[in-house]
Amino acid sequence: MSFRALVTEKAEDGAITSSVQQVDEARLPDGNVTVDVQWAGLNYKDGLCLTGAGGLVRTYPHVAGIDFAGIVRESVDERYAPGQAVVLTGWRVGEVQWGGYAQCARVSADWLVPLPEGLTTRQAMVVGTAGLTAMLAIDRLEATGLRPDAGEVLVTGAAGGVGSIATSLLGRLGYQVAALSGRPELSGALRLLGASSVIDRNAFLGGADKPLESARWAAAIDSVGGKVLGKLLRQINYGGAAASIGNAGGIELETNVLPFILRGVTLIGIDSVMQPYATRVAAWQRLAELFDFAGYDELVEEIGLEGLPAAAQRILAGEIKGRVLVKVG
Repeated sequence: MSFRALVTEKAEDGAITSSVQQVDEARLPDGNVTVDVQWAGLNYKDGLCLTGAGGLVRTYPHVAGIDFAGIVRESVDERYAPGQAVVLTGWRVGEVQWGGYAQCARVSADWLVPLPEGLTTRQAMVVGTAGLTAMLAIDRLEATGLRPDAGEVLVTGAAGGVGSIATSLLGRLGYQVAALSGRPELSGALRLLGASSVIDRNAFLGGADKPLESARWAAAIDSVGGKVLGKLLRQINYGGAAASIGNAGGIELETNVLPFILRGVTLIGIDSVMQPYATRVAAWQRLAELFDFAGYDELVEEIGLEGLPAAAQRILAGEIKGRVLVKVG
């Protein structure tokens, strides 16, 4: 039996190409649950995997796709039964193991999460890894004591997947959200999501840099890294916190110790790849209860497997707004 998949290959000259092919099920990796994939997402890591950038993929041919949702076909693990709807994010699936850009996937049961009641497989991929990461960041910030009356929360990279979903979730929870973006044309969309103000990234970075700047933010969710993270840390209120979830702007941390020792600022790293099962289940349940799918619809784009190579180039160039869904099944 065979299935359609986007197969990424590396030529002898190092060139990376991807094409939709019929793949025999015998080529699937080992695992104790087989899933008929219905929807997958496009994430920054997927862009890296499909273009060969970043060295994430070590073995070719490869099937990328770091998150997917579908229906269990076969399972030898008692936690899952045929017909059950599941979602997978992380665990380096789509990087070191074949992922979701295929109609069929075989994975470890430990990596799956049952879909919360009422959540469809399409909705699961509207939020996907981006939504899970945003929810984990909010959960961690609230664990430090953050509450809606504490002041504005800065969300950087607000037009991207994590940033836009974080903006929506925070708005739904009653927070004042300052959305930082390098795409001013999306200001209206960000306000509709729940942003109380929109800040131009160039203007934000254009101000004079000081070891400690005027306190402005109760907390921050940062998907950019680099200079943006360094600057916002110098602007966090006393006792506030910043959740770091991405490095699209660079891996360097350009800051000093003053925000930490004079204002008691906390920097929280958010990892969505290796999160324990219970934490994932709780985050997915909260996402299902909170997220405004109808309000986010204008920021959702649908493509097929054939459209992924071009979309990968777009996401790496920062040209994607919101979420791109891949209709697989």
